[in-house]
Amino acid sequence: MPLFDLPLEQLRDYTSAAVPPADLDAFWDGTISAARAFPLDAVFEPVDNYLTVINTFDVTFSGFGGDRIKGWLHIPANCEPGQKLPVVVEFIGYSGGRGLVNQNTRWAQAGYAHFIMDTRGQGYGGVSGDTPDPHPSAGEVNFAGLMTRGSGHQEDYYFRRVYVDAFRAVEAAQSHAAVDPSKVVLTGVSQGGGITVATAGLTAGRLDGVIAALPDVPFLQDFPRAIDIAPRGPYPEIAGFLGRHRDKYEPMLAVLNYFDGVHLGRAATVPALFSAAQMDDICPPSTVFASYNSYGTGSSAKGSAPDKDIEVYRFNNHEGGQEHHWIKQLQFLRKLLSS
Repeated sequence: MPLFDLPLEQLRDYTSAAVPPADLDAFWDGTISAARAFPLDAVFEPVDNYLTVINTFDVTFSGFGGDRIKGWLHIPANCEPGQKLPVVVEFIGYSGGRGLVNQNTRWAQAGYAHFIMDTRGQGYGGVSGDTPDPHPSAGEVNFAGLMTRGSGHQEDYYFRRVYVDAFRAVEAAQSHAAVDPSKVVLTGVSQGGGITVATAGLTAGRLDGVIAALPDVPFLQDFPRAIDIAPRGPYPEIAGFLGRHRDKYEPMLAVLNYFDGVHLGRAATVPALFSAAQMDDICPPSTVFASYNSYGTGSSAKGSAPDKDIEVYRFNNHEGGQEHHWIKQLQFLRKLLSS
């Protein structure tokens, strides 16, 4: 895949032309308050993971609308009774779920508690899932996939439910006895990276304890540009829908605007390490830089802009930095937690 987006010099200065809705904060205040009216009721059931160095819990907690969401919590087996560990809360890429019990334990291998949130209605792709999406809007007319599900109104849009699930996943992780609730790190690749950005913004001022965000080639950023230029992946679902429903472009953009990481990440107050791949034709680098350049700028107006950095992988597509980037993330957290 050749370089198809803006040159790196322009990417570093690129900002989205999208303007946030006037009632963005009020919308999310109401959404989070409604979700918190349901008891979190986080349940952690020990489960055999066939590993000797990691203990695993099958997690269930209440997400959007009180719907029961699944997850895994991995704890290093050498964690002493009463010890509380920093926790990495991980969100999954598009079409994936939480996977099998021992499929992804790498953050626990590094000594952290590792909480993996299942993504409602997904798990049909490369990684299996266990959480349905029972919302009535799942049956509306939409394009195959999830990007246009419930897109007739922001109250019904699919990612409203997912973002709330993610917010409550942080609360669930914090509730476990082996977790230090004051040291929560958010991370994810692609869709998981987009959920990371959104959750960093949504928890700011609403939930204490998040200390860092690690969004890797994040999806769900700068919707107007992404819809126009992304040749592959989930964004073309929206273009495909609009190719038939020609009168819905402006109304759909108005709905998507409530879920754009460019807007939600602006409120974030915690340090962040992003990544972008210059040959990425699923999450074009300009959309990632739009998110990065916006991240934390709302708090900067108050004189407290969070530290942030971005690793750029020039010759990679959507796979990004992979194992090379994980080393960068480990170094980032080691420095953060030792300061």
